[in-house]
This record gives sequence, structure tokens and C-alpha cells, in this order.
Amino acid sequence: MASLKEMRSQIASVKATQKITKAMQMVAAAKLRRSQDAAQNARPYATRMAAVIANLAAGVSGDGAPKLLVGTGRDRSHLIVVATSDRGLAGGFNSSIVRAARERIASLLEHGKEVKILTVGKKARDQLRRTYGDRFVASFEAGSAPTLEGAQIIADKVLELYGAGDIDVVTLFYSRFRSVVQQIPTAKQLIPAEVVEGAPKIDLKGAAYEYEPDEETILETLLPRNIMVQVFSSMLENQAGFFAAQMTAMDNATRNAGDMINAYTIKMNRTRQAQITKELIEIISGAEAL
Repeated sequence: MASLKEMRSQIASVKATQKITKAMQMVAAAKLRRSQDAAQNARPYATRMAAVIANLAAGVSGDGAPKLLVGTGRDRSHLIVVATSDRGLAGGFNSSIVRAARERIASLLEHGKEVKILTVGKKARDQLRRTYGDRFVASFEAGSAPTLEGAQIIADKVLELYGAGDIDVVTLFYSRFRSVVQQIPTAKQLIPAEVVEGAPKIDLKGAAYEYEPDEETILETLLPRNIMVQVFSSMLENQAGFFAAQMTAMDNATRNAGDMINAYTIKMNRTRQAQITKELIEIISGAEAL
């Protein structure tokens, strides 16, 4: 059995850890609001982008259609883009994204497809490198705050690989922020561009119109930008989800630390009481012997 001194040290150690987890919870809560607003503010732009592409794609077909829209016509080589955070201590936030990506990779390999991996975030890199390190084509850090410049660098790398003919399909894995207690691992196909069924149509109130320049030319400019927008949006969603998951994890850790302190305190008091009782019995027994 541990001595009273060891128990006091254990209690002091848990209290110090509790202070750290409480501070991390408060920091995550403070950053969550700003990250949540940024993620939600980016959604209308991404939604509008999908609506414009859907309207333009309806009038494009044949050999003149952009390759980013119709693809290479093959389904042989896949690029899996896995976006997580750089840091941990957020429960299963990063692991859930990587797990979804692993399942897709395993399924593709089982069907004889060639798979390449691009990671955004240290956690995705570290977890996937153990098993699929030979399939990595690039790794990027998520950074402390998502920026358009950072998203553009990632999008440029994807477009470079696609333009070189190394890949046929690109799928992005990230976590969509729904609420403080719910983040949903999501797979989104970037190439060929998904034309969202039921996307909101642009209401021109019955006016006749034509595109200048034509739809193909507009899409040639818009589709590469759409990849950057989707990457940037996923990074914002990830950041909001990370802080929400970290706040929840640190709150649970703080509560668990409180329970441990109570359990250790009760154990220490019982041990001390047992020692006092033993000493009293020894004193009484000695006095009676005299």
C-alpha cells in the first residue's frame, strides 16, 4: 500500500494536470467561436460555387468539356487527400477522419486500383505513414489558421499531379462541423468535379441570357478555383471541429481528474485513519500491560 506521502504526491500531480486540462478547455472554447463563424461563413460561397458549376455543366458536353469536369475517362489511379489537424488531445477527432480514409484506401486496393496519398496535417501524415508511407506524394501542415494561400498551394499540387496524368480521381477526406458535440467525417470528390443534384439554381426571373465567354471557357477558369475553395472550406471545417472536440475532451479530462482526486483523498483519509487507530491500539495495549 502506498504511503501517505506518496498519496499526497499523487493528489498534487492530478491537481496540476487538472489545471492544465481546464486551461486547455477554456482556450479551445475561446477559439471555437471564431473558428465556427469562419467555417459557417465559408459555406454560402462554396454552395454558390456548386450552384454556378451545376448551371454551367448543364450546357456542356462532348469533347469540349473541361477535363476537370468530365475526368480522364479512366478510374485506375486515385489520389486520396486526407485533411486533419496538426495537434492531438481532441478525442477521436483525427482518428475518425483517418479511419474513413483507410477504409476507402483498403477498398480501392482490394479492387486493384492504384492509390496515392496527400496529407494535410501532421496527424494524418503520422498515422498513415506507418502503413502507406510508400504511397505518399506530398505532405502539408495544417497550420494554426487556414489561409487561402495555404489552400492554393495544396490545390496547385493536386492540379499538377492531375495535369501530369498521374491520377484520374481525387477524393478529399475531412471532418464537417455540425455542432460542438458532433463532427462528421466526410468524403468529397474533387476531380472529376461533382455536379450536385438539386443544387440551388440561379433565379434570373425568366430573363433570357447567354454566357460570354462560353460555358467551357468559364468552367476552365472556375473549376481550378473550386478545388482551392473546397480545400480551404475543409480546412476551416476541420479547425472548428478540432476545437469543439478538444473542448469536449478536455472537459471530460477535467471531470475525470476531479473524480480521481476525490478517490485518492478518500483512500488517503482511510489510510491515515487506519494508522491513527493502529497507534491508539498500541498505546492502549502498552498502558494495560503496565
